[in-house]
Amino acid sequence: MEFRRILALVAVLAAAVACTPPAEPPASTTGGRGATALPRDIEKLVGPADRDAALQSYVDRVGQRIVTAAGLSGGYRFLVLDSPVANAHAVQSYVFVTRGLLALLENEAELAAAVGHELGHLVQRHAAQRARVRQGVLDAAVQAAATSGSVNVGRSVAQDGLLALRRYSREQELEADRLALGYIVKAGYPGSAMASLIDRLRRQSALEAQIMGESPDIGDRPSASSTHPAPMERTSAIEALPLAKAPGDSNQKGYFAAINGMSVDDPPSEGFIRGRSFLHPVLRIAFTAPPGFRLFNESDGVLAVNRERSLMGFSCLSTPVTGPLDDWMRNRLKPTPTDIQTLEINGAEAAIGARPRGSDTGLGQARYVAIRQGGRVCNFAMVSEGVDQDRQIAAMIASARTFRTLSAAEAAALQPYRLRIVSPAGSTPASLAAYMPYPDLKMERLLVLNAAQSPAELGSRAQIKVIEP
Repeated sequence: MEFRRILALVAVLAAAVACTPPAEPPASTTGGRGATALPRDIEKLVGPADRDAALQSYVDRVGQRIVTAAGLSGGYRFLVLDSPVANAHAVQSYVFVTRGLLALLENEAELAAAVGHELGHLVQRHAAQRARVRQGVLDAAVQAAATSGSVNVGRSVAQDGLLALRRYSREQELEADRLALGYIVKAGYPGSAMASLIDRLRRQSALEAQIMGESPDIGDRPSASSTHPAPMERTSAIEALPLAKAPGDSNQKGYFAAINGMSVDDPPSEGFIRGRSFLHPVLRIAFTAPPGFRLFNESDGVLAVNRERSLMGFSCLSTPVTGPLDDWMRNRLKPTPTDIQTLEINGAEAAIGARPRGSDTGLGQARYVAIRQGGRVCNFAMVSEGVDQDRQIAAMIASARTFRTLSAAEAAALQPYRLRIVSPAGSTPASLAAYMPYPDLKMERLLVLNAAQSPAELGSRAQIKVIEP
């Protein structure tokens, strides 16, 4: 199932359920996180910073080393985001890396390459340039439509302009790579770290595709619609530069010491995925997705998807719901569901309804289940389009019926998965992979985590990374 298809169906669910966003906290210039506080507007864009002060200090030192060596000015800050997804961002004078990216990298030089790339975007003001070009495209499309009197002409101009913008974005990515290469070599890191960083990201992307049941090479395929060049294109461009072979110190020992014990999980405030189960230690709720579904955790809810074009969204409302849930469903959801029924799910008040047939072109079936849990209401929104949609809907309704309240002891026992640096001596690659706390692709995950090409390579290392439950 293509991820763009998943996103399209998510949009359907979002429009249908339209959960009220959390109320805005009192006005403040920071998110209230001490030394790692972010301006509120930036935190809204990228999420909260990680609370590990030692890890924050380490990443900032690496970033400041690059700034000093490259002779840059501007008061840049380098922070770790509290997210298990491998990513990096640059906003205003901030450069961010996630915990997920730190877990994926093998040494300090690769970290330097990642923050150097984001610095390159900031130095060249790439975001502002793209915004100007994008506005120019929109203005040209509007003008073409007005002059010609044809919306189709305007749409054609916009399409051509957006394709040009994507090519422009790809050129900016390659420019940021070139700048980062120069930065890290000046800072004393080996030039090879730039290409190895790209390879880490490529392999992680391939693993994620494999987890979703897609072809692992999907990220390597060139696409005119992509805003980023394919990894192979980036690697070839970097390796053609003389600085790519410059020597330097990778400082793997210092890097491993900095990330040892780091969480590689979602923050407890967002709940944990354990196989097909979602468990939230703060809200003290849990449910299990149907067989064949995979769970994805986001700050605003949980998504379960499978290969049969079925998906289930879960979230909890931030405002209380008064009165019976069937009345809430009848008055709150648009178009108004049909066949609304009341029921109990594990002792909790609940209601179920169906989205009217034909309200969305091509939509097969949709169901909504709302459950009252203490002072809050949580809801499931389900969509199935496949030939087996009746069975899929039934399976998702059965999944909603697994919703329950965790006991205080169960909630207290839930802890995030953590990365540990260990010696592989005395262990076989198979036993190391078996220790990984994931339901599938254990060896593949271990190899990507350690940038290893084969299981045998793991045994030759003095230290490797593992994930500890």
